[in-house]
Amino acid sequence: MLRNQNLGKVTSIDDLRRIAERRVPRAFFEYGDHGSYSQSTLRANRSDLEAIKLRQRVAINVDKRDLTTTILGEPSSLPLALAPIGLLGMQRGDGEILACRAAQQAGIPFCLSTMSICSIEDVAAAVDAPFWFQLYVMRDRGFVRELIQRAIAAKCSALFPTLDLPILGQRYCDVKNGMTVPPQITFANVVDVATKPTWAMSILKGKRKTFGNLAGHIKGMENVTTLAKWMATQFDATLNWKDIEWIRSIWPGKIVLKGILDVEDARIAAGLGVSAIVVSNHGGRQLDGAPSSAAALPKIAQAVGSDVEIIFDGGIRSGQDVLRAIALGAKSCMAGRAYVYGLGAGGKAGVTKAIDIIRQELDVSMALTGTTAVRNISLNNIADP
Repeated sequence: MLRNQNLGKVTSIDDLRRIAERRVPRAFFEYGDHGSYSQSTLRANRSDLEAIKLRQRVAINVDKRDLTTTILGEPSSLPLALAPIGLLGMQRGDGEILACRAAQQAGIPFCLSTMSICSIEDVAAAVDAPFWFQLYVMRDRGFVRELIQRAIAAKCSALFPTLDLPILGQRYCDVKNGMTVPPQITFANVVDVATKPTWAMSILKGKRKTFGNLAGHIKGMENVTTLAKWMATQFDATLNWKDIEWIRSIWPGKIVLKGILDVEDARIAAGLGVSAIVVSNHGGRQLDGAPSSAAALPKIAQAVGSDVEIIFDGGIRSGQDVLRAIALGAKSCMAGRAYVYGLGAGGKAGVTKAIDIIRQELDVSMALTGTTAVRNISLNNIADP
């Protein structure tokens, strides 16, 4: 069994993924790892990024490099944030707290999901600085209002309403695995957990075993057979642009609209005066067959890049990917699966390792493209077709 102190032997995000797959029960690993239907959009997120060739430059003084930037007006040591991930605390006990601590120690933002295991209050009490909060709009608008007010009380520094999940895209692995939180007690699950003692101990010691933000407010999980069926009863298919104004009437701070993949939607979002948009297809977990985030980004950046800050989300697994996305018009990126693998592989140390891998790869890739500062990354870093 690989111990945390041996993470020094890890050289890539793919290494972390392989370790996480061994250490996290199948249902939870696949929940984070897989996409919807045939997973064509999930695969495209990676393949389309990898197809973008970087422009190698030589004989340029790149002795001193600056990877810092600002995201939503706040300083960040990298053009990178940790994306909101549902059920993160089922990858490792107290996973949201561990990931937020790792991000803050690395000097980058962390975004907490509505569907987190640790609650807003749990995370706020355990970390030293504000974090972002991702908001799902549910049918019970009174509860949504309460969630926003709790984020205000916790001093969250930005709110990320997510627009691309009015209904849940079907993820075959979750259906096959009978995904529930906490996990169902079945023979297969007991055997799986028995082979993963480090994971089991972390969950037993964790603050919570189910959705912390929903505790005591939304009932019914115990009456359905899968997480997917339960979520289908909660999310609001009536969600529309007018709801952003309603959210703005409650939330006093920065609003970032997550789930933008279409130029027309990007123009509408920018016209609402929000702080930023996230170009995203929900990690290939919603509309299978939709364009990759990398394919959508250049057109959106050309259409609204001068009007609103753009954050890229979808397939980031390396520093080269970050460089590509910034060159195509994003101000910064969100990584999701990359740090989830780190968490599953080694807890907080694994998340730190994932961030460090991306940082080192970005630094080297900037040098080899003749770039000394993140602010100077542009289309000039992309090789001609």
